[in-house]
Amino acid sequence: MKRRILLATTAAATLATTAGCFAGQAAPAAGGDQARLRIGMAFAPDGRLSPYTDDATLVTQLGVAEPLVRLTPDGQAEPALAASWTQPDNRTVRLTLRDGVTFHDGTALTAQAAADALTKATAAKPVPRAIAAVELTATAVDDRTVEVRTGQPDPVLINRLASPQLVILAPKAYATNATSPDPIGHGTGPFRFTSVQGSSAATLERFDTYWGGRPQLSGLDVRFLPDGAARAGALRAGEVDVVTALPVAQLPNITDRRIIEIPLPRTIGLHLVGTEGRTFADAGLRAAAKAAIDPAAITGTVYENRADAPAGLFGPASAWATAGRAGVPAVTAAPAADPAGRKVTLATYTDRPELPEVATAIAAAWKARGFEVETVVREYTVLEPDLLAGRFDAVLGTRSYLLDSADPISYLRSDFSCDGSYNLARFCDPAVDTRLDTADALTDIGARQNAALRIESDLTGRAITVPIGHERARIGTAGGATGLTEDPYERTLVTAGTTLR
Repeated sequence: MKRRILLATTAAATLATTAGCFAGQAAPAAGGDQARLRIGMAFAPDGRLSPYTDDATLVTQLGVAEPLVRLTPDGQAEPALAASWTQPDNRTVRLTLRDGVTFHDGTALTAQAAADALTKATAAKPVPRAIAAVELTATAVDDRTVEVRTGQPDPVLINRLASPQLVILAPKAYATNATSPDPIGHGTGPFRFTSVQGSSAATLERFDTYWGGRPQLSGLDVRFLPDGAARAGALRAGEVDVVTALPVAQLPNITDRRIIEIPLPRTIGLHLVGTEGRTFADAGLRAAAKAAIDPAAITGTVYENRADAPAGLFGPASAWATAGRAGVPAVTAAPAADPAGRKVTLATYTDRPELPEVATAIAAAWKARGFEVETVVREYTVLEPDLLAGRFDAVLGTRSYLLDSADPISYLRSDFSCDGSYNLARFCDPAVDTRLDTADALTDIGARQNAALRIESDLTGRAITVPIGHERARIGTAGGATGLTEDPYERTLVTAGTTLR
């Protein structure tokens, strides 16, 4: 993975800053182990910080809770709360826990506590995505060993255990509501929540007895700023030391700040809904819609070349895809048909600020091709029920294709199988399901990746989905913040080694 770290040097344009939005917030300490890091986060908690919701990533990014294993940038499992593991067979992994790990409430991490946490995750509604279809069970073999089994052979079981939704919390976290455990005071990470002010702010303090060593920072002061301009303004004004998810449009307004760009396994994709009665059930009209779009022009203009033009569903953050795609035969597309004024609805959401601009560009291209286009733009939480119900002809969104298990077959099954849980295209082809079943039985990681590339070629060749680009994470820093985690999975941000000089 090529890492890009850029210093913004362009002249600042006029921008109304958010001066005063942090009124009363203490200035950061000068440095050393009493320094506090001020962070502006793009996404506010909306699930009461339960790890069984999308808040799970927020909890791990802030260093509050940890799973048994982590993933390296190339998708390999490495130790976290588990120091080591063995795989006696293709359905089982036995993990040996680290010595000396304690929860924030002072209780010790035991194999029984870890097994109970995983068991409770299997009873969540909905079940965490990483384990939704694997019939997982967890038992304590002894005080330090946890055995995890699946109902069927699972070549990527150890990777599944890296999911932020499978963090291990203290038993008391589940006491009040086992289906919505509380991480406040119950994690194992270098920082512990001391207060959370709804969806506006949170305060975290150093966990002095953290198993990985005493954290460098004394704490974190977090503000949740969903508006990209507000995050950029707070960074410019010196009100925060770090902000996440800087919008491309705000980069010219940021001077004398370090911007870290990280290629992500995240695809900006257009899904053409092919259910019966929809315009894009016709292969020729899908081909016409695809032919009208120039992804390179979109990444060059809307993203100002700060996203990568696509070669397929899997982007440059996945070196295996770039290297292996040349050996995969292309799938011949159907000839493009004349849209002849056919009306289509194109839906996207505002949470990623570039998406509405991309939708505008696609709509213009389709109109020029002969489609009549209606664009629907809403917040994601409002839009999601209609997206999943297939109520639009096309859906534009972004998707992390290695989000849960760093396994491309799991992603393809979720998004493009007949019973896929996030099948925005409403695509169902029994032949593709059979190929996914065959690929899912492969134990060699390289073979799984090659199978994924062949299925990718089929899906993009038939214009079931049209890749538009691949996103990069953009983290803005000021005030001497160092040691931030440049994680392509966006699961971690601050660690015990993060400092503020």
